[in-house]
Amino acid sequence: MSDTTENTPATGTTGGIRRSSSSRASKKPKKSTIPYGILLALVIGGIGVALGTVNFTLGFFWFTGMAFGFILQKTRFCFTASLRDPYLTGSTSLTKAVLTALAITSLGFWAIMYSAHAKGLPIPGQGFVVPFGVHTMVGAFIFGIGMVISGGCASGTLMRVGEGFLMQILSLTFFIVGSVLSAATFGWWQLNFINQSPKVFLPDVLGWFGAIVVQLLIIGFLWIAADKYGKAKGASDAH
Repeated sequence: MSDTTENTPATGTTGGIRRSSSSRASKKPKKSTIPYGILLALVIGGIGVALGTVNFTLGFFWFTGMAFGFILQKTRFCFTASLRDPYLTGSTSLTKAVLTALAITSLGFWAIMYSAHAKGLPIPGQGFVVPFGVHTMVGAFIFGIGMVISGGCASGTLMRVGEGFLMQILSLTFFIVGSVLSAATFGWWQLNFINQSPKVFLPDVLGWFGAIVVQLLIIGFLWIAADKYGKAKGASDAH
């Protein structure tokens, strides 16, 4: 009996089957990826500097795009999830984050545009106010269906393509196909719908201060409604 005991290998107690100490020792430590990260950062910085020497705007867009993509990837921020999660999980954390971002950007854009208006200068961005009509609702409906099925909006799709998700590569492909078809049929939409639809520029309707107050009140109302909805559903904002 003593010989049998001595020949029994040393064991642990995982799942009823004991592991020998040699199996633990055979595990290789994970290789550090810090050197690769430093090398990648140097390459990104070098490309940005090279682009900046050719054209400052190109360099600026390069670094801004990299920063935006890094933030999206780390925060998992997604406009699709902000509209989808309240229905699927009851969570409204991303919904409130998007509304907060809209409130901040509204104040910033309002300040820039009002400053130009007060100085008698051309109002930046006013030329991008486009008509609202049937074409807007049709486009929003099609885009809403597509982004829910694919699981990502434009920014989320690009971010996940960088992570190597095959589904998002397929989504990006059809993003391009849809854009080409839209460009090919834009003249028809413009002739039949866009030219007949009204443009709504809130400062022209409510005045500059009235416009920003109404916009912030609407955003604030939606934020409170989202917060109450999330609490009523009992969903955790941790995810």
